[in-house]
Amino acid sequence: MRRFFTNVALVVLLAGVAGISTPSRAETGKVAVVFTKGGLIVGVGGGEGVLVLRGKRYPFTVSGMSVGFTIGASTTRFVGRALNLRGPASIEGAYSALGAGGAIAAGAGGVQLQNANGVILQLSGPKVGAEVSAAVGGVTIRLR
Repeated sequence: MRRFFTNVALVVLLAGVAGISTPSRAETGKVAVVFTKGGLIVGVGGGEGVLVLRGKRYPFTVSGMSVGFTIGASTTRFVGRALNLRGPASIEGAYSALGAGGAIAAGAGGVQLQNANGVILQLSGPKVGAEVSAAVGGVTIRLR
């Protein structure tokens, strides 16, 4: 009987180790986005971008809105990574800010966003224009 329990414990342990060592199906892609934003109190913006995943390009559109203190207009050319992708369609959806974002240097912006699919966009890039913003908002991405 003791040997039976030892064998069962060994099988359970090996199954657990096999489950832990199984590679994740999530992938990382490259993202480039051009986003133009402007407004007075309510900021609105839009743009387009491309996801590169497994060597293939997937164009998408971006739209967004923010409510709060916004004055001016700017265009930002973001580049970065899309984490936790489960295929190109998982990049679609509404994104909200994840953690701290905002300006990372004079004339540059950085943002980290997450959607309901668990996809995280880590983007940064130069900002052209004059815009001051202390607003809360998000963006929506749709594949074309």
